[in-house]
Amino acid sequence: MDYLAVGIGTQREKVVLRESGDDPLFYFNGYTFWPKVVFGQHWSYPRNRKRVYMDRESLLRLVDSLHRDKEIAKEVVFQGIEAALTTAAKKHFKSQEEISIQIDRQTGEIVAMEGDCKIDPSELGRITAQTAKQVIIQKIREAERDVIYEDYYSRKGSIVSGTVQRFEGTTMVVNLGKTEGVLHKSEQIVDEHYNNGERIRATVLDVKKVGTRVKIMLSRAHADFVRRLFELEVPEIAEGTIEIRALAREPSHRTKIAVASSDSNVDCVGACVGVRGSRIKNIVDELNGEKIDIIRWSDEPEVLLPNALKPAEVSGIILSPENQVATIVVPNDQLSLAIGKRGQNVRLASRLTSWDIDIITEAELEERQKTGALEQPTEVAGQNVAPSDNLNVTTPDAGTTEGVETGERKENP
Repeated sequence: MDYLAVGIGTQREKVVLRESGDDPLFYFNGYTFWPKVVFGQHWSYPRNRKRVYMDRESLLRLVDSLHRDKEIAKEVVFQGIEAALTTAAKKHFKSQEEISIQIDRQTGEIVAMEGDCKIDPSELGRITAQTAKQVIIQKIREAERDVIYEDYYSRKGSIVSGTVQRFEGTTMVVNLGKTEGVLHKSEQIVDEHYNNGERIRATVLDVKKVGTRVKIMLSRAHADFVRRLFELEVPEIAEGTIEIRALAREPSHRTKIAVASSDSNVDCVGACVGVRGSRIKNIVDELNGEKIDIIRWSDEPEVLLPNALKPAEVSGIILSPENQVATIVVPNDQLSLAIGKRGQNVRLASRLTSWDIDIITEAELEERQKTGALEQPTEVAGQNVAPSDNLNVTTPDAGTTEGVETGERKENP
């Protein structure tokens, strides 16, 4: 086999090659690379073999097939084949002249030049074919890697679906179809268990090129996973009518999400919950029962902060805007609820609102006021925020579902 050509191997070509006694040179990703050169309108074997016609459309069919099946740009495939043949020709001829090989994008004709002289295809040998083979495989793999990288890099932060393929220690490898994604232990939800072949959804956390492969890192523990789930389940969020203004999450335990509506006719909290809790239930099920607090966003901290501490009742608030500290007063029996298990509720509320929160009881407020350690509640944003302010949990008409808390502050008349 003295010559190299690339083609997808039509039935006519297979018959011709059987008659000439030749077999394919090698296979790659379902494509056949034949032992002949596509340097003109036809190709030939040495004198002791019959002359066989070669249709240049074979090359164009190869390029088109790679473009459709692998989603590789045609120009990238053409450049890869040109680079492969050029590299092989340079190694074979060892010429001081510049060797260039160009493929006509319309006709598939290949023109090889050594300086100003055309190269006779019959001068290319087996070594050229082997070198071209290696370069073509490398170029195709690089093109495939680039296509996958660009595809998933543009989807960073979005949700993808796949099947659990295998486990490498505590790391889960997910089959995404054209490639694989990895879900490290730190990005998994605690107490979740999956078996091989099970469907799984996760958000694309990061995408990196590692050698000839693309490493796609997935996450189910990131806050963006909950954000994207709300976008999928709540059409008003996807359309932009409702905006997620802030989100704080401790995976597998609790999430607090603050939403606002640009349309006064749309109840942002009720829309997120759904009729009889239908929308939020799908999200809670996907998160394996993780609790979700949905609150109405407000630009006024004296309204937002009490809402963020729900389900605890708040009786008063003192703000220190200069150092972004809020002192929240709660009834004596609400202290543990306001703080939450291991400080979870107040910690999430602080992250959600970007305020440092100090929680005290009404009894502690009286003691501090007697000693002068704490000033009287001051007027904030035009309202006198005193311990007697009425702050209640309200349930939207749509209802709530298990694992979901909704709360908003009632405005004083």
